[in-house]
Amino acid sequence: MTRALITGITGQDGSYLAEYLLSKGYEVHGVIRRASTFNTGRIDHIYTDPHSPGARFFLHYGDLSDAGQLTDLIYNVKPDEIYHLGAQSHVRVSFDTPEFTGDITGIGTTRLLEAIRRSGIRTRYYQASSSELFGASPPPQSETTPFRPRSPYAAAKLYAYWMTVNYREGYNLFACNGILFNHESPRRGETFVTRKVTRALANILTGKQKRLYLGNIDAKRDWGFAPEYVEMMWLMLRQDEPDDYAVGTGESHSVREMVDTAFAYAGIGLEWKGEGAEEKAVVSSLARHPSTCLKPGDTVIEIDPRYFRPTEVNHLRADISKAKERLRWEPRVTFDELTKTMVDYDLRMAGIEAPCEGIEACRSKGFLYTDHTYSLYERIREGE
Repeated sequence: MTRALITGITGQDGSYLAEYLLSKGYEVHGVIRRASTFNTGRIDHIYTDPHSPGARFFLHYGDLSDAGQLTDLIYNVKPDEIYHLGAQSHVRVSFDTPEFTGDITGIGTTRLLEAIRRSGIRTRYYQASSSELFGASPPPQSETTPFRPRSPYAAAKLYAYWMTVNYREGYNLFACNGILFNHESPRRGETFVTRKVTRALANILTGKQKRLYLGNIDAKRDWGFAPEYVEMMWLMLRQDEPDDYAVGTGESHSVREMVDTAFAYAGIGLEWKGEGAEEKAVVSSLARHPSTCLKPGDTVIEIDPRYFRPTEVNHLRADISKAKERLRWEPRVTFDELTKTMVDYDLRMAGIEAPCEGIEACRSKGFLYTDHTYSLYERIREGE
């Protein structure tokens, strides 16, 4: 039985990857940080008592700041594959906590790579790199595009990227960098803009929230569906030789487009008024979900300059030619389907009947190992 170790297993990607590997018969080990509050909401539904016969899912306390503990863990678990997804991964927050971001996202990767080297095990290693590495480089961006990071997070990821390459070349480690462009899902953290939008939409419809505050709504991103990106991680480690791959959809959309698509799907037409920090969106029409909380003319979105980054990345769009040619991989979920899926689950979580076009699209495209039930478990945890 193949054994995998995942850092960041409680995050969006880690939870989907754990489900995917379990569906393939793996034994999965995850690293979690000790906390006084619950932080396992995304994996509660796949947790099994380690004493149960046939258990294949195990959690271990650890931290990317503790090199000795990482070495012990790798030596004792002896994983065939390691997926390093753990990091301080919020770009805007990295400007507020640059030292912590560098320590965990950058140096934490070195601690893990050095733990692999010191343990002496033969394993395959996946490093979660980021399209934020490209920063100010114009689109489309590929594996050969110059890196021009524009945030402490991106700079830390750049260090981690090159350390992975150096350990591959210096110690003959099977190590791959996945340069993943933005990837979203119903499990996306609520402070990331896509989930912030879809959750606010549901809250506005139920009267729990009046307005949504955003930053740079004209920033363009290449947004894909997280479950198929974790499939790509697995594919990289199936190759005969390690290499680095850019992973995206090949198209980009602005935050404004994402907002318009999400609200329109829920039956709310928007009209944008004003410019710059004074711009806002007002309700122009109401259709699918008649709401006593909204009426035409209501302001539902405003710009808050606090969400602007000191140095902005304006446009990211992937060139995935290499992945298509060598791995025979192409994205299956469109931008519209992704947005609808996220809206469907947040509407359900708010107790609103969802159109379910996104949910049906996921099922029809083969994502049968997950149903994103994390949201439902979160509601149970909160006693709703």
